[in-house]
Amino acid sequence: MKMKLGVPESRPLADFLPTIVIKAKDFATEITVFNTKDKGLSSERSISSEHINNNLGVRKLLLDRKIVPENLPPEEDIKKLERRVNSETKNIGKNPDKLT
Repeated sequence: MKMKLGVPESRPLADFLPTIVIKAKDFATEITVFNTKDKGLSSERSISSEHINNNLGVRKLLLDRKIVPENLPPEEDIKKLERRVNSETKNIGKNPDKLT
């Protein structure tokens, strides 16, 4: 996936994932947390199995709606975005007239 999106090996994949993919992964994780408590899962094997099944279910939901995660373009590098926002914030502080 890193190679497909052009993510440097030293950088986390999540820094480039489209928001919908991050939300999907988060949703699958939240289902796992809920079901782990609700079903009283405690072994690594049962929790891992639950998590895999939840990821597969969320992936199926995306695919049913014609959203193929590996075909989505990468988002802007989060580090570049962070630097730009910080720079713009500093500039706004120096030039409050630019807000209008």
